[in-house]
Amino acid sequence: MASKKPTASLKTGAAKIDIGISEADRAKIAEGLSGLLADSYTLYLMTHNFHWNVKGPMFNTLHLMFMTQYTEQWAALDLIAERIRALGYPAPGTYSQFVKLASIKEIDGVPPALDMVRHLVSAQEATARTARRLFPLLEKANDQPTADLITQRLDLHEKTAWMLRSLLEE
Repeated sequence: MASKKPTASLKTGAAKIDIGISEADRAKIAEGLSGLLADSYTLYLMTHNFHWNVKGPMFNTLHLMFMTQYTEQWAALDLIAERIRALGYPAPGTYSQFVKLASIKEIDGVPPALDMVRHLVSAQEATARTARRLFPLLEKANDQPTADLITQRLDLHEKTAWMLRSLLEE
């Protein structure tokens, strides 16, 4: 019995698939989505950390708001990773990979509550910028499923950033 050749390309790690998007475009899209996954995971972790550690007069409001945000963010991680996999590439999944790929930097220590909000505004906006950079490639590749995912993510990140910014206004 003859052995089958592996279906994954040894050079790229991409599965041999034909969904109407070239392998080169799938690779670029997966790379962009990997950056989005890294930013999204970093944002998730930051939000969860702040949920655990927030204190002060706005404790209850922020504690609950952060929980809503990190819960939504957690669900989004799976959607992004699964899209990378559907394109035929492995999704990054380690802290070291996320640190290399993310545009968001970790926050040391436990900042005051309103600084937490400021950090989260910045991280939400950074994640939106990372997502938005994918659109020219998605349009060129005619990749509507990824465009739909990115559109939904952008809507959420921009709305969340607005809500957080509102807390900083007098």
